[in-house]
Amino acid sequence: MTSLARALSNSKTSDAECLDSLPNAMRNCTLHGSRREVRVLVINTGGTIGMKSHNDVLSPESNAFVEGLRKLTTFHDEQYAQDTGLYEFYDTPDKTLVLPNPSSHAEERFKRSYKDNKQVVYTFLEYSPLLDSSNMSTEDWGKIGKDIEKNYECYNGFVILHGTDTMAYTASALSFMCEHLGKPVILTGSQVPIYEMRSDGRDNLMGALLIAGLFVIPEVCVYFRNKLYRGNRVTKVDTGSFNAFASPNLPPLAKMDVDITVNWDTVWRANTSTKFRVRTELNRNVGLLRLFPGITAATVRSFLQPPMEGVVLETYGTGNAPDNRADLLAELKEATDRGVIIINTTQCLRGTVSKVYATGEVLYKAGLLPGVDMTPEAVLSKLSYVLAIEGLDHQTKKKMMAQNLRGEMMADLAGAKLDLSDSRFIQVIAKSLSISCKEELEAIRDALAPPLACAAAKIGDVEALESIREMGSYLSVGDYDGRTPLHIAACEGHLKVVQYLLEHGSSVHSRDRYGDTPLSNAVRFRRKDIVRLLRKTGAHLSREQLAVSGTELCSLAAHGDLDGLQIWHLAGAVLNTPGYDGQSALSVATGAGKLEAVALLNRLLSAEDQRGIKPNPPSGGMLDPGGLLRQPGSLTAFPRAAPSPPLPMFQRVLPLQRVLGPFVTRVSVRHQTRAHAIRESSVNGSKR
Repeated sequence: MTSLARALSNSKTSDAECLDSLPNAMRNCTLHGSRREVRVLVINTGGTIGMKSHNDVLSPESNAFVEGLRKLTTFHDEQYAQDTGLYEFYDTPDKTLVLPNPSSHAEERFKRSYKDNKQVVYTFLEYSPLLDSSNMSTEDWGKIGKDIEKNYECYNGFVILHGTDTMAYTASALSFMCEHLGKPVILTGSQVPIYEMRSDGRDNLMGALLIAGLFVIPEVCVYFRNKLYRGNRVTKVDTGSFNAFASPNLPPLAKMDVDITVNWDTVWRANTSTKFRVRTELNRNVGLLRLFPGITAATVRSFLQPPMEGVVLETYGTGNAPDNRADLLAELKEATDRGVIIINTTQCLRGTVSKVYATGEVLYKAGLLPGVDMTPEAVLSKLSYVLAIEGLDHQTKKKMMAQNLRGEMMADLAGAKLDLSDSRFIQVIAKSLSISCKEELEAIRDALAPPLACAAAKIGDVEALESIREMGSYLSVGDYDGRTPLHIAACEGHLKVVQYLLEHGSSVHSRDRYGDTPLSNAVRFRRKDIVRLLRKTGAHLSREQLAVSGTELCSLAAHGDLDGLQIWHLAGAVLNTPGYDGQSALSVATGAGKLEAVALLNRLLSAEDQRGIKPNPPSGGMLDPGGLLRQPGSLTAFPRAAPSPPLPMFQRVLPLQRVLGPFVTRVSVRHQTRAHAIRESSVNGSKR
């Protein structure tokens, strides 16, 4: 049993009977805390990674992947599953596995890969039939996108097993289809089947699972050979090497060596306060045309004929085409005048298109748009996505093609942020430490920025946050406790700070070392406006919180706590979810004579009935397409918080006032008590 939530959600007896009926291991976890878990959905579409040899040819093998991994101790901790009642908690035990944590005697440097000792539980969703990626179509992309969407609030991250041949196309397409993405979606596969003695599949799958479960990187990515790439930046470059993919114009987002190193400066920020959704409509009237010496005008004319609406034209060098071919240029001009959007991209693996040469200028005069440094896969997917959006005129679609929508192209960063050497703050620190090289300056920034940003968020100083951001700092990086500025602002009730942070890419799904999200903090401290904003942005309660929400709601109803009932309702709890004894909050309020609570619950329940919301059952399953938000997380239920925040344990003033100047003259860092903090219980020490 991983938390008190499991114990309560599976019981309908009295408190004493409930505890006495639990197995020893479950009772230990209930009394002494829980191991925190994160959950990953693995969508197995097919590909080499799961293939077996039949008649001397490789083909996908159905219903074999999970059982194969279950036998590998590096991919499944059977003892943990038995000790914690994992199989009893999930409705799909035959499809659910859990990664082991490093052993207690492992070197500390190898434990760094596991943030806050979280256990990665992953569940398989296998497609039937499994596909060779050469058979992948736009309909399959839509199916993958919809499966992510309907399970989005049930999992912390997603891994897609996919063949390598068209992986770059699928990754690019999903990056555009997934709008306002706030969680990692990672495609991976292998060059050699995972069942073979020598296979890259095991390392690729392990790396993808760890990053999807332990890091909030809100992008569609490709993980291959110890590197995490942005999905719309990769292309397959080698058919016979384990280094099958490259990202020619963008460095990896993360590397997995002894440590997992994330390049947070490169991670794409959605900068939105809109909830996640998937747009499955794609326009298939698009194509790729590659120039070559001697290509005829008739060939180009035939390719550009209706119903063609968008074309990726692969040209020479920096985007050049023959300027002495009037017939060829006339065909291109006629097509763009007709409304065909043609994007000029280079045939080279690296670099960008420009108007340096006259042979490039003629294409701009013919109405072509520059593809900058986008890969052909990315441009094709982007065209298909943009052309399918209804309600946009032709000019708007052309403008969208020139915009950087998902980090697919190089952005013009001129003047976007200060160089570190231009920062007076960094200069003073660097001088005192005798530091001058860029790497050490960045190390100083990365060490100081998180606590300073949290301090600025605490006092509601948006200008200070802007100064920190202009130094190149990522505002979603947590402090020593993993608490981000968004956590702090949600606690303190600074609505403007929360809005600023969301507009600059802060993630609503970040968890601190105690498993808290910004929404958890906003609920605890009764910040209604912030709860509304976070919910609008896509924040949601975890499955464990919702599993015990009935018990918490009953407690609030018994005390007549109207604010508490309202804040849980705003956070997404279903008000008629039964408590551990089967009673609802309404029945408890009625029995306790809390008439105001009864009136409030009746009004809110009426609104829920009109929206068709059903009560959350006491235990959950693998998938929850109904949107009941049942997700295993790292939290037990929120303790019922007083309206005012708890007193700080200690307060220490940062000795940086003279250095930081006016924007942090009275900054203090406070470590607040957490009444809900869970004491971690070691499986080795509990039952074994």
